Amino acid sequence: MEVHKSTSSQTSLLYCFLIAFSLLLLPSSNAEVHYHDFIVQETQVNKLCNTHNIITVNGQFPGPTIEIRNGDTLVVSVVNRARYNVTIHWHGIRQMRTAWADGPEFVTQCPIRPGGHYTYRFTVQGQEGTLWWHAHSSWLRATVYGALIIHPKEGNNYPFAQPNREFPIILGEWWNQDPIAVVRQATLTGAAPNISDAFTINGEPGDLYNCSSQSTTTFPVKPNQINLFRFINAALNDELFVSIAGHSMTVVSADASYTKPFTTSVLMLGPGQTTDVLVTTNQPSSRYYIAARAYASAQGVAFDNTTTTAILEYDCGCLSNSIKPVFPPLPAYNDTATATAFSRQFFSASPVKIPSPVTDNLFFTVGLGLLPCQPGRTCGGPNGTLFSASINNVSFVLPQSYSILQAHHLDVAGVFSPDFPPSPPIQFDYTGNVSRALWQPVPATKVYRLKYGSVVEVVLQGTSIVTAENHPIHLHGYDFYILAEGFGNFNRATDTAKFNLVNPPLRNTVGVPVNGWAVIRFVADNPGVWLLHCHLDVHITWGLAMAFLVDNGVGELEALEPPPTDLPPC
Repeated sequence: MEVHKSTSSQTSLLYCFLIAFSLLLLPSSNAEVHYHDFIVQETQVNKLCNTHNIITVNGQFPGPTIEIRNGDTLVVSVVNRARYNVTIHWHGIRQMRTAWADGPEFVTQCPIRPGGHYTYRFTVQGQEGTLWWHAHSSWLRATVYGALIIHPKEGNNYPFAQPNREFPIILGEWWNQDPIAVVRQATLTGAAPNISDAFTINGEPGDLYNCSSQSTTTFPVKPNQINLFRFINAALNDELFVSIAGHSMTVVSADASYTKPFTTSVLMLGPGQTTDVLVTTNQPSSRYYIAARAYASAQGVAFDNTTTTAILEYDCGCLSNSIKPVFPPLPAYNDTATATAFSRQFFSASPVKIPSPVTDNLFFTVGLGLLPCQPGRTCGGPNGTLFSASINNVSFVLPQSYSILQAHHLDVAGVFSPDFPPSPPIQFDYTGNVSRALWQPVPATKVYRLKYGSVVEVVLQGTSIVTAENHPIHLHGYDFYILAEGFGNFNRATDTAKFNLVNPPLRNTVGVPVNGWAVIRFVADNPGVWLLHCHLDVHITWGLAMAFLVDNGVGELEALEPPPTDLPPC
């Protein structure tokens, strides 16, 4: 009996050990798989005294808000019932080994044709905060977008004061025309596209526009509570200043990375950027405007100078809608000093380990250009030219027969070349009076190849060609540290001393200052093809983009997953 008891006890202990060990190997038991259906379709809407059809997801404008937790998996089935090609990009999601789900048209996939479908599958790991999703095909993202909110894992809290309420606040841009028609007309003539007719907050222009006051977005808040406002700039072509009347904002996160908190009265977001702020409702119970308008850094360029508003309304049971909301002060449209002061307040929440040593030192000029008009054609750009844009004098051209990622995976020749230049072909006074001989870029489809694990540092140098402008540069598939930014021409001999190597902010979109530069650094630990581009859609239309091709590393966990079986055909 003793031998029997001893054997049974040993077996039980071994069983318990095996169970405990297997649990350690499993992913978090709290991680969930979220399934969503996106139907891309035409929807009739009324805005600014006009009725017309726009492209939406599930008939909603903005589209559905997706909420998940860090570690969860998303499975989103997209069916295209619209008349245009479409793809969906999950802006800011790392897409580790799942580049097939990243979404930029003809970069990681061919578009979902009218009547087609595709299912995006990916897991979100190590990211918390506010991101968003949007169409990445032509100008469809003007109306096809929504919030993507990543909460901490179950049982974990925010690393700041816990809010009583949370609100996504999506800043958008509205045309009374079909945005696709706007960009097609501009492409046909080579001229700048028509500017927008309004800005919006959660799809509504607000009280300052015709036929809009009845639908102004309102955020009901309780007195003396902490509110988490998740700002997203989904505007197509405008950076935006934002203020809330009578209330300060404490910034706690940006681009789904926690920041060292700081208090401000004004935000500036480039298209693609997100900023999370805490707002304490400690003012007299009333109605207060949240207002946004353009930061227009380019001289002599037309822009939408209207102002969108929403209402922060104290929910006290004591207010009437007849009470006129208080209006906040906003910076001047060209207030670069305020935009710069805001940008320079961002730091990571705690010291970070900066990737080093750098293996790939890259210097990218970013700016506009002009192309000559073809014989027999009338062009609407300056002096009869066509507007263009480039990085290192290469104006990015999307392929049409394959996506770049498919061509790489299938080893198809002739779709792209791996010789994107690591520096501009000619050095010049980038922010000075640039010779007209340097204004014409070369159209091409080129990528810069990176070995897995490379430590990449990129100097993003703005130019004054045609006009200088603040460029919000977004990198797909990665977050990066912003080590420094400044004005004029980057000087490695003196400007490296300005690098923050202690707690630089971690972002996925950086504003390259007007007539200035920014330096970013990241580790190439995610195989695939990853687009780097200006998030002013007019500029990516003109070619202000390039792509990194990151090779597989060693073994399955450092390799791109096989393409999904339902990847759209080209």
